[in-house]
Amino acid sequence: MGPIGLTGLLYLFGGKSLDAESNKLKQQTARLSVISNTVLVLLKLVIGLYTGAVSIVSEAAHSGVDLIAAIVAYFAVRKSSQPPDSQHAYGHGKIENLSAAFEAVLIVVAALWIVYEAVDKIKSPHAPEFLEYGLAVMALSVIVNQWVSSRLYAVAKSTGSHALEADALHLRADVWTSAGVFAGLGIIKLTGMNWLDPVIAIVVAVIVFKAGFSMTMKSIYELTDVSLPPEEEAMIREIVAGHPEVIAFHQLRTRRSGCNRQIDMHLVLQKNMNLAQAHAVCDEIEAAIESQLAPCDVIIHLEPCDYHEGFGACPAECNENCKLE
Repeated sequence: MGPIGLTGLLYLFGGKSLDAESNKLKQQTARLSVISNTVLVLLKLVIGLYTGAVSIVSEAAHSGVDLIAAIVAYFAVRKSSQPPDSQHAYGHGKIENLSAAFEAVLIVVAALWIVYEAVDKIKSPHAPEFLEYGLAVMALSVIVNQWVSSRLYAVAKSTGSHALEADALHLRADVWTSAGVFAGLGIIKLTGMNWLDPVIAIVVAVIVFKAGFSMTMKSIYELTDVSLPPEEEAMIREIVAGHPEVIAFHQLRTRRSGCNRQIDMHLVLQKNMNLAQAHAVCDEIEAAIESQLAPCDVIIHLEPCDYHEGFGACPAECNENCKLE
């Protein structure tokens, strides 16, 4: 068996503490998103009403959707981190997938809302006042959301959290819409061309809609237990096939539940191998897979090699001196 990486060693010898730290990090990051979105929603709403800029008010509404998504993500990562119980033997990881699907729908709704507001503004153009305040809050929104979304995305990748990944995508969309509104307000202030503001907003809405649609499809796939990516399944196959005691394996099944990967397979070993030897082989294979794909649950169904397996004939059987390497 090949060497186990540092992540795998931490998972094997301190799995509970590693999970606890991961869950704590996810909750802290989700809380950061809630706080930043709350502040930005209030600022945009106050400035939008003060300046009379419809684009800023609609952007406040968009940030309001972000706030709802951040709150959903926060409670999702808290709930999904709870251990299995009598009604959820496989844990609560699917809550993160469901949260990601909900947030993706909110992204699409936000895009449609932007289009609605932009079209309404084209029909009834209005020149806002005190644009410098609007420019300042939009610039602040771009900077804050860019930083928070980068933080969310980094933690989502390191912990495998789909709820945080969806929230990060949501905030990245808000970066684009805030930048679009900033550009529109800047052009209006310099040229007085009021019609450019809603046009820019519509272009940004298309970008937001595309991101939301992609996230929706990804969430649907995982909620319907789609298999792990081909490269991850190939890694599993390579680990199992490379073990010297394994004759063959089949019925490999994989899926995700939140950040947790669930893997099961049928493993063919020598039919006269004793229970202790077979158990040791399974432990080695599970450890090797966990070292690469943790956190994960690996379930192995053992089968003795026999002619009905379709191998023609089993390899030479182990005798009483057969030892595991």
